[in-house]
Amino acid sequence: MSTLPQTEFSREQSDALVFDGGGAIERLIEIMVRLRAPDGCPWDRVQDFCSIAPYTIEEACEVADAIERGDRAALKDELGDLLLQVIYHSRMAEEEGSFALADVVEAISDKMVRRHPHVFGDEAGAKPIRPEDVDWEGMKAAERAERGEVRDSVLDGIPTSLSGLTRALKLTKRAASVGFDWTDPKDVLAKLNEEAAELVREIDAGTLETIEEEYGDLLFVLANLARHLKVDPEAAMRRANSKFTRRFRVIEDFLKENGRAPDQASLAEMDALWDRAKIEEKNANILSE
Repeated sequence: MSTLPQTEFSREQSDALVFDGGGAIERLIEIMVRLRAPDGCPWDRVQDFCSIAPYTIEEACEVADAIERGDRAALKDELGDLLLQVIYHSRMAEEEGSFALADVVEAISDKMVRRHPHVFGDEAGAKPIRPEDVDWEGMKAAERAERGEVRDSVLDGIPTSLSGLTRALKLTKRAASVGFDWTDPKDVLAKLNEEAAELVREIDAGTLETIEEEYGDLLFVLANLARHLKVDPEAAMRRANSKFTRRFRVIEDFLKENGRAPDQASLAEMDALWDRAKIEEKNANILSE
């Protein structure tokens, strides 16, 4: 078992480090063991890593959604669901003799200490350090070298299971690390206009396959633009989805008050209600400031 490097903490900080949820974690582990037992839950017993993986991704997204909504009660529940996924995968790994939850905790603890030499190293606290001063990529490269991992491409190691926008963000970041990048966000915008024009041409004369290809190129450039603007494209998309949902519900609520549904209103009427929702939202934001 590794030990945490000695560092200076105040009394209050030391108290905050004490975690009294060990019994709760043990209970959750016991519940999972019981569910996976021969006489446990039929559904839980037949699951494997591949069948559970989509739920893991879904739970992580629901955590992000709760954070976006500022709903702390929901965040507590969603973090519990995500924790269950860690317990689930760890239990299946333990059943096959690969590793156990304790190994997962040990590994991430070691990694956190290793990747924060400015906090836990010999020179910790010697001088102020800014977030941009931390050489994350250098530390990751050193870890790969220690494991004997060789990459044929700078793009190796980026999971294909990531969402399209997130993977595009990481791919362009890696390419930029070796100089393959624009120097000005306005240049990315110019490329965006070029890709949009190509999509228009394919819409007019292309096939579904070529339209999809050009649409993909457009999305890829948008993800690259997000990186240049220091914007998280997934977060931006979630906010746009939330905004659309809020405003469309204003349309539905107004029509419902008048005994109608959206499919009973004209597009012009719904457009007018959409504009009204935008104005009301803007005024509410001004009043809350």
